[in-house]
Amino acid sequence: MTIYGYARVSGTSQDLSEQTTKLEGAGCQTIFSEKFTGTKKERPEFQKLLSLLKDGDTLVVTKLDRFARSAEDGIGLIKRLLNDGIRVHILNMGVVENTSTGRLLLTILSGFAEFERDMIVERLAEGKVFAKQNPDFKEGRPKKYTNKQMSHAMKLLEEHSYTEVEKMTGISKATLVRHKQKLKAQS
Repeated sequence: MTIYGYARVSGTSQDLSEQTTKLEGAGCQTIFSEKFTGTKKERPEFQKLLSLLKDGDTLVVTKLDRFARSAEDGIGLIKRLLNDGIRVHILNMGVVENTSTGRLLLTILSGFAEFERDMIVERLAEGKVFAKQNPDFKEGRPKKYTNKQMSHAMKLLEEHSYTEVEKMTGISKATLVRHKQKLKAQS
């Protein structure tokens, strides 16, 4: 009977240490972790963990949304694990048992987890709508180089090669080519 832990964060810049510390504190002997969005089904470490679980083992996660993509997905997965004799311990909820009360609690809490995620998405969308009211708002990544820098680089290209201009300005050849093509398309 092994106690396995699973930690996941959505972004590559996010830190797993808080979750792994909690899982270690809960007695996990082996911890699988990865940086993958929960909406993606392809979570290789989670799939590897699921293939190792057997009757009598315990799967520990810090929160339900760390291991399920939606309420429906979470309920289905936990039911399957419980039917296989695997205990599921969600640290902020407790141990989910294969009883009618445990299944009711799971259904309710899974719904709240999905609701919380949907609310985050809605708040982000509302924030974007508000930000778009600003006339200076530009969607996407901000430009790395100013118009003045790009104009200077285009002037240099009149007398120098792309490689030379790249060395002089630090602007990559690919960026220079794209900008020149953009200017050509505009004229």
